[in-house]
Amino acid sequence: MARRRVTAADVAREAGVSQTTVSYVLNDVPHQKIAAGTRQRIHAAVEKLGYTPSAAARTLRKGQSDIVLLLLPDMPLGHTAIELVEELTQVLQKQGLSVITRIEDGGSNAAQWADLAPRAVVVLAPVEASRRKRMEAAGIQVINAWRRDPGETAQDTLARSQHHVGRLQARYLAAAGHQHLGYAAPADPGLGPFYELRLQGVRDFCANLGLPEPVVRVIDADADEAATAVREWRDAGVTAVCAFNDEAAFALLAGARMAGLAIPEDLAVIGVDDIPVARFAHPPLTTVDQRMSVVAEGLAQAILRGEESTVNSGRPRGTSATVVARDSA
Repeated sequence: MARRRVTAADVAREAGVSQTTVSYVLNDVPHQKIAAGTRQRIHAAVEKLGYTPSAAARTLRKGQSDIVLLLLPDMPLGHTAIELVEELTQVLQKQGLSVITRIEDGGSNAAQWADLAPRAVVVLAPVEASRRKRMEAAGIQVINAWRRDPGETAQDTLARSQHHVGRLQARYLAAAGHQHLGYAAPADPGLGPFYELRLQGVRDFCANLGLPEPVVRVIDADADEAATAVREWRDAGVTAVCAFNDEAAFALLAGARMAGLAIPEDLAVIGVDDIPVARFAHPPLTTVDQRMSVVAEGLAQAILRGEESTVNSGRPRGTSATVVARDSA
């Protein structure tokens, strides 16, 4: 038999006070003259009975939910995405907010925001503009970290950050004297939205400097395939490669060894994510740290300040990424 939920009325009876007094004490309502002894009895009753306010009650009391809905893309979540979720959850929990994550599939989950009535929705996945507008019309704050519709990309926090990552990679390699770059794309088509943005950053940087178009090859977690790609890059005059992420970069390092090429003397390699084992690669991997703690803090502050969903000016959040220089490039 399920145990009955402890209510504020139960706490009031245990402490010998009114339910209103319990509410004043637990909500720390200012300008209420309640004796210290009474406050102690109420807190003791809360601890004895194991009372926790319901989410619905908190919502009614505060006029808004303490839930933040985080919509994630329906694609493999790598180290950086998981780090962002963890960092954002920790920051918001310290502010009394609860984070609920959902995979955005555009189908069965499409109405979850209405059921949860969240304080805010952080969109890290492609979501149609009409759906975002319905959320906003319902009084829900929407943090648009991802934009899908034509003409909206310029105001897209996440897309701009991923484009910036590609530019960072290309800029670092060009500064080291490399004029002809390659790009190692992921084999998983689900990663296309991120891959395309990062590759476009590399392409745009090369175009701005008048460098050749980067030579793109798909790299799977297979050393033989990577060795073939490495040989093709070398035959095409490529001297440095921007890898989609650190995992693709590791495959390139293995492929280069199989092809008898030295890193970085014959081919420089730069990854993305700075996963924990990147420093232990042979040679240690040069990569881009996206600094998800900074991104999470920016998103959290936007939620706490109740900012508008669109940031029209200033440096976009998420572009705090930095290159971690090691021996592979």
